[in-house]
Amino acid sequence: MSQTVDRALSILPLLAQGPADLGRVADHLGVHKSTALRLLRTLHEHGLVYRQEDQRYRLGARLFALAQEAVENLDVREIAHPHLVALNEQVGHTVHLAVYEDGEVLYIDKVESRYPVRMYSRVGKPVAITVAAVAKLLLADLPEPERRAVADKLDYPMYTSRSTPHAAAFLKELAAVREQGWADDLGGHEESINCVAAPVTGTDGRVVAAMSVSAPNVVVTAEELLGLLPQVRRAADAISREYSGRTQKKEAGP
Repeated sequence: MSQTVDRALSILPLLAQGPADLGRVADHLGVHKSTALRLLRTLHEHGLVYRQEDQRYRLGARLFALAQEAVENLDVREIAHPHLVALNEQVGHTVHLAVYEDGEVLYIDKVESRYPVRMYSRVGKPVAITVAAVAKLLLADLPEPERRAVADKLDYPMYTSRSTPHAAAFLKELAAVREQGWADDLGGHEESINCVAAPVTGTDGRVVAAMSVSAPNVVVTAEELLGLLPQVRRAADAISREYSGRTQKKEAGP
């Protein structure tokens, strides 16, 4: 039974490359045409493949509908929360999850620091979009014309001497974030607060959320916080794999 399921599922990646006839499917599976036809008929009955008039098979509409339904029902916060908690337990500092929605970047989850000094951020509250590390990651992923349009419409309040002063500087910083794949806010919003963030990506590689670790410099220096970046990125990658359904690549042995 498991071999039959494995063969049937192996047909789908083949057809994702384009329509294929019965002979090509059989060759791909290494089976007789009668076996391939039986598998194709079963997939056809479930709407996962479709037989064209030229007798070639392609992926069926039901498969796309299922994929779309699955994506629409994914809750990145629900998936991410255990990873946020685990990271908080490792590093001890405040962990946030944020998304870009209707022109604002909003915190959708937060795990508090174990230290007495707490941050005033709240779930559901917009972040300071021109300086926050999570905002830089989310906006950096936008197509260039959209990035420019957003940057041109923003105000650039100087929260501190390290705040982003204008659109040109913001776009330059977004380009750097896009290139390096992570972002920071070292006293850009509050002189005493530093933050480092990593992206959560979906099945298409686009950034769907951003997670961050933040801490006051009375607890940890900016350099020490930046030293946590590998842990933040690993946590974000774990969320991305679970959210998108990707399996973790096996590491090569010694």
